[in-house]
Amino acid sequence: MDLENMLSQRTVSLKPSGIRKFFDIANEMEGVIALGVGEPDFKTPYSVRRAGIENLQHGQTRYSANAGLMELRRAICDYMLRKFNLSYDKKTEVLVTVGGSEAIDLAIRAFLNPGDEVLIPEPCFVCYAPIVTLTSGVPVAIPTHEKDHFRLTPEQLEAAITPKTKMLVLPYPNNPTGAVMRREHLEAIAEVLRRHDIIVLSDEIYAELTYNGRHCSIAELPDMKERTIVVNGFSKTFAMTGWRLGFAAGPAAAIKQMTKIHQYAIMCAPTTSQYAAIEALDHCEENICQMREEYNSRRRFVVDGFNKMGLHTFEPEGAFYVFPCIRSTGLSSEKFCEELLYSKKVAVVPGNAFGDSGEGFIRVSYSYSVQHLKTALQRIAEFIEERKENQP
Repeated sequence: MDLENMLSQRTVSLKPSGIRKFFDIANEMEGVIALGVGEPDFKTPYSVRRAGIENLQHGQTRYSANAGLMELRRAICDYMLRKFNLSYDKKTEVLVTVGGSEAIDLAIRAFLNPGDEVLIPEPCFVCYAPIVTLTSGVPVAIPTHEKDHFRLTPEQLEAAITPKTKMLVLPYPNNPTGAVMRREHLEAIAEVLRRHDIIVLSDEIYAELTYNGRHCSIAELPDMKERTIVVNGFSKTFAMTGWRLGFAAGPAAAIKQMTKIHQYAIMCAPTTSQYAAIEALDHCEENICQMREEYNSRRRFVVDGFNKMGLHTFEPEGAFYVFPCIRSTGLSSEKFCEELLYSKKVAVVPGNAFGDSGEGFIRVSYSYSVQHLKTALQRIAEFIEERKENQP
């Protein structure tokens, strides 16, 4: 059997995630310092772990409703109202998913017909375009630029819209740049979206990691809630990556169809994780604040470190990544990461893994201890100096 020719050509044509390439290599090397994976180094708060353990001990291990435990959906609705002044019906407008990634997949699949276009500001997280492609949609990249603080502008949005445009992905706070869109920026974008009647997939997984002010959801703006699917989750906010839990909140008609797909593909999110998440939402505000303060301190330390070594670095306002410009080295993003890994055993992610507009940059996560970051920055500084010395 010629299995290769029997595989889906759409699937075969997809490129593997650029995030993983260098870490697959790094995992086979001794003494590598990895600064690439977007995973908190904090433990899941103790009370959350305890809640999961207690529910296991009580035998609460059966399926939940497809949309998730009603008590968890209640907690999500309370959280969204408390944090963002967004009111959702726990019975019809909230869906608990296996991580935020499943929620993104469901939202795209629920809305797209073959040939529909999805606008995606780049650089951005790697999953949006492949999911659109697998759904027979057409991903349309909109490059963002440092001069605009890596924000999508209304002029860029207007220029990208065609009669086939169905959806805009709004990935802020942004991975990999750390860019944030404040209310005034979102208002300008919302005006364009309302005029063209476009759906918004607002990926707000880093909402709680917004520095110097509160996160604003585009769904908070007038007439936007009815056209917005908000995606969020527990991985980044509560250091619950391995618990695999996220959620989507949006209009009942959309959540109904997303739940149908979820029902056939997944059935329900892990029950133990759902019980633990109730504790996280109801009682872990202090943990969020502590982690955000620590990330903020690391953010300033890392930005300062890269700027001192001559790699100009945009100051991120959210998430836990920095996006240094490495053009001054004369290397491409991939070549820089490759040489750094082999010569200094530091693993970072090339900027073009997040779209063509990321070329000339690297992504560095600061979700690591200060000592870990300090050692890595020392090695990177040595790499830069040695390159300067060896240049003719």
